[in-house]
Amino acid sequence: MKNKRSDNFDKFANKKKGSAVKEEYRQEKKKAKADSRAAGEAARQRKKDIAKGIAVEPVGNNKKGGFAKKDYVTGPPKYTIPLRAKSAPRRAVDDTPAKYGEIKRGAGVGSPRLAASKRTPASMDKADAKRTAGIGKVNASDDTPYEQMPLNKYIAHAGTCGRREAAELVKNGNITVNGDTVLEPGYKVQYKDVVRLKGKVLQLQVTPVYILLNKPKDYICTANDPEGRKTVLDIIKNATTQRMFPVGRLDRNTTGVLILTNDGDLAQKLTHPSYEIKKIYEVTLDKPVTKADMEAIAAGVTLEDGFIAADAVSYVGNERAVIGIEIHSGRNRIVRRIFEHLGYDVRHLDRVMFANLTKKNVDRGKWRFLSEKEVRLLKFLNKSFTRKASK
Repeated sequence: MKNKRSDNFDKFANKKKGSAVKEEYRQEKKKAKADSRAAGEAARQRKKDIAKGIAVEPVGNNKKGGFAKKDYVTGPPKYTIPLRAKSAPRRAVDDTPAKYGEIKRGAGVGSPRLAASKRTPASMDKADAKRTAGIGKVNASDDTPYEQMPLNKYIAHAGTCGRREAAELVKNGNITVNGDTVLEPGYKVQYKDVVRLKGKVLQLQVTPVYILLNKPKDYICTANDPEGRKTVLDIIKNATTQRMFPVGRLDRNTTGVLILTNDGDLAQKLTHPSYEIKKIYEVTLDKPVTKADMEAIAAGVTLEDGFIAADAVSYVGNERAVIGIEIHSGRNRIVRRIFEHLGYDVRHLDRVMFANLTKKNVDRGKWRFLSEKEVRLLKFLNKSFTRKASK
């Protein structure tokens, strides 16, 4: 009993404190983690050596069912594992039909990948031609010279109604062509015919096109010139199939920003005086302009067709013979006539801005399409001026 009591007392007296027990546990856990990291590092190094060909995987088992003590050897290996090249060919494709529930590798018969590989040049040409058939093709809604068009089709493309409803309008006698009532929906409309619905002229809807051109010298702003001179439309002839026309006019020897479009409403707005569309010109003269003449231009001068004043005028740099002038008037040759009225000869006239559009990144004689944002700004440009004028 004494010994038993003594043993119990010794256990109690020599009992380890909780902090010591926790410390031993932490140390054991730390050692286990270190051993695990070392084993993982050794395994990764073994894989690297095998890949480099300086070691082989262990082959054969020992009597206990495990691998031999020497897991891998160094030096020239007997059985190296070849690395798969990046450009290694794919395994052969099994084209036999798969059984129910079976997953086969590669492309089978009728799969898109295999079908694409069996396309012949002729079939590819036919498919490509079918896919691109509509690209660059002028449709009936384009405002291009056409030889003939059925009357009901013309009415439909004018946006009035569909072809069936258009045919009923024709049969009911609501359509006239060049003033004559036509009752046949298939009547062939010529390009220059005037079609009216109950007295209202119908026009084909067109895809609006907007082009900014940096006009060069010796080109005139007209669609057709009876003298056969070069026109601005010759420069953009490959840009679109639409019938384009210049917005406003620049003299033959005047260069700079010019807008061309098939949007009649926008062209009317940009040229109407009530909108006061800004235009800035750079004028090169035969002699320096005096300060008194600069003040006269700003205050306004009276020409043969009335009074005109510049919105702003200033010298360009240190050159007194190069003037920058801002004006919104659209009168014919107005800038040249202002300086000629004061006794100056205009050597060169360049429009550097029109309706807030400049020729930046557009070389002389080159053009570009306007962006959607630019077109949107043009349509709402100076809209407040017309509101004030109407009040």
